[in-house]
Amino acid sequence: MATMHTNAATSPAWRWLLAIAAALLFAGAGVSHAQAKNTCLDCHSILTDNLGVTEEKFSQDIHAQKGLTCASCHGGDASADDPEISMGKKAGFKGKISRAQIPQLCGSCHSDPAVMRKYNPSLRTDQLSQYHTSVHGKRLAAGDTKVAVCIDCHSVHDIRPPSDPRSTVYPVNIPNTCSRCHSDPERMKEYKIPTTQFADYNKSVHHDALTVRGDLSAPNCTTCHGNHGATPPGASSVATVCSTCHVFQAQLFDGSPHKQAFDSAGLPGCVTCHSNHAIVHPTDSLIGTNDKAVCVTCHTEGDPGFVAANKISGQLAQLATAITNADQILSEAERSGMEVSQAKLDLVQARDTLTKARVSIHSVNIERLQQDITPGLAGAAKNYEAGKEALRERNYRRFGLGLSLIAIAIVLLGLRLYLKQIESRQEPGTA
Repeated sequence: MATMHTNAATSPAWRWLLAIAAALLFAGAGVSHAQAKNTCLDCHSILTDNLGVTEEKFSQDIHAQKGLTCASCHGGDASADDPEISMGKKAGFKGKISRAQIPQLCGSCHSDPAVMRKYNPSLRTDQLSQYHTSVHGKRLAAGDTKVAVCIDCHSVHDIRPPSDPRSTVYPVNIPNTCSRCHSDPERMKEYKIPTTQFADYNKSVHHDALTVRGDLSAPNCTTCHGNHGATPPGASSVATVCSTCHVFQAQLFDGSPHKQAFDSAGLPGCVTCHSNHAIVHPTDSLIGTNDKAVCVTCHTEGDPGFVAANKISGQLAQLATAITNADQILSEAERSGMEVSQAKLDLVQARDTLTKARVSIHSVNIERLQQDITPGLAGAAKNYEAGKEALRERNYRRFGLGLSLIAIAIVLLGLRLYLKQIESRQEPGTA
């Protein structure tokens, strides 16, 4: 029996099981060692308001996950049970960190490349220096402790990385984070700053792209204003900010007559026509002399700009109508079972031409716009004719089918009459 037991214990299967069990024991011991004692949470987990920090909440913090403890920021000895030691001066206990101290405290690690290399080598280490250049940082340095500091944007004891959808600085959440201050009339009264930005942004095409379509690259507050080095509107050219995404439109605008006119009048290029936070989806109705057009805010009937706006609007409408007509006739032919896939594919090029023309209007150059419009009109006309030809072919086939059915009906009727005639010739009593 002893021999059998020895052989079983030394068999390959048992060796694997023993190895796995040993690995699990060592792993458990490693986890136990990694979870360092934190007496701070013993008390603060049962406190309320700002002093309350549960173990579950702190465990979600990126710092806790990297192995840092309460003492990393507040000082003291989190492993000591005696409050005289854990919160003693000898242990370097700092206690509550004032708002004025927070940027420097966060920067003591986040501005040190050697420290950050251990935890996240890809993270920039210029956040603190950038913050000092921002309007928030400058006002804090001047003694205004109401301005935003690190914890206002990143939270405190449950700080998550920006890639986490629960993070306060996740792209979709940034507008809400900024609005906590900037939508508060009482807080902004002292700074004489409007509080409608968030409400306006929620009506914008940027908000729709970010939150409805889920495009995380769509602009939020920090895209235009910066994050740590946030600057107020007007500190630099708004057109320069817009052109970081809308490059081609900016190039066309720079070569347009509007550029010099706007500069002379002190008007910001993009904002004058598109607004800033409440940027609506651009449509052709914004061009021309109708009630919704932005052109009439500056141009009056009879002046060259008014005439040009009418021409540009007319050209866009002409191409859009031609594309719509071609699409309708091709769709009708397609529903009738005709093969028009190539024509419908070709119509996409005409739509692309219309999109290009809608960008070209920033040049305010009718001749240039016409160069984009003309190929589109030709393509739409060709596709419209393809639709008409398909419908003619459909009608021809239907006519031919109708004649064929009539001929078949006549033949069947003739056969029926012939059979009746044969039956009538049969003598009575014959089978």
